Amino acid sequence: MAISQIQPHQKRKIIIFSDFDGTIFLQDTGHVLVDNLGCGAAYRNKLEEQFKTGERTFRDISDDMWGSLSIPFGDGFDIMEKNLELDSGFREFHQYCVAEGFPFNVISAGLKPVLQRTLDLFLGEEQASSIQIVANDLKAPGGIPWKPVWRDNTDSGHDKGASVNEARVKAQSECEPDEIPLIVFIGDGVSDLAAAREADVLFARRGLRLEEYCIEHGIEYTPFDDFSQIKKEVEAISLEDQRKTGGVGKPVRYNPRANMWRRISSKEAVPTLMATATPSQDEKMALWPDYFSEPKKPHPETIKE
Repeated sequence: MAISQIQPHQKRKIIIFSDFDGTIFLQDTGHVLVDNLGCGAAYRNKLEEQFKTGERTFRDISDDMWGSLSIPFGDGFDIMEKNLELDSGFREFHQYCVAEGFPFNVISAGLKPVLQRTLDLFLGEEQASSIQIVANDLKAPGGIPWKPVWRDNTDSGHDKGASVNEARVKAQSECEPDEIPLIVFIGDGVSDLAAAREADVLFARRGLRLEEYCIEHGIEYTPFDDFSQIKKEVEAISLEDQRKTGGVGKPVRYNPRANMWRRISSKEAVPTLMATATPSQDEKMALWPDYFSEPKKPHPETIKE
């Protein structure tokens, strides 16, 4: 996965990871294709019920769902253009990330050729080329019927948590020895649960399954309705990271946890071995809450054992 060079003014590299279906786009690309050109919504719902009851794995039902498509690869994208809606704030947020040198990566349980073609269609190939996609593949795009090529042997076919951790390790290897990259994850649903626990900063689309999971398990997160809200918060993190802390001019949104990470990132402060150590889960999830205007914290009574 390509990692962009950090901008000269930026204290620490910020790396963005986002789910695709239901997050960048409000609908699911796979559902649009199979409902209109494959097995249909009724049969797809039956498959999803088999997954919910534990009768079959996500990977099993996805093989059936994608396998119901018997069309050439490029034939379904006129349907996609008519039925998909890009998040209203996504284009501006992505342009902001490009300008700031923040790598933007899609982490998805979908099929990479489908996601790439969709981004090319809605954003244009030039803008879409700056987005790295980590997803499952499609065997010989153009072959009939469609057959997924899974990234790993897990029941989901793609362990998103492992992908985030892999990217974190790679990013650390490309940073200065005592720098620690900050991982931001944006998601909405069930397939994002593993990645949600690996992020330093987590955004969950309001009212959907990922938000419910965060409340149930006491995970710190910030709800969002569109990417314009995420842009505002990431800007705050970025600007805060450029300011000096303590003394005159201390920022209003100062977060003491961030100062701990600045000390860790300083070559004069601690040995490299300590600087590159992986923080605990509690440290990661509590790292940046004060930067957000209204981080939503789970009420103790809503947390299930």
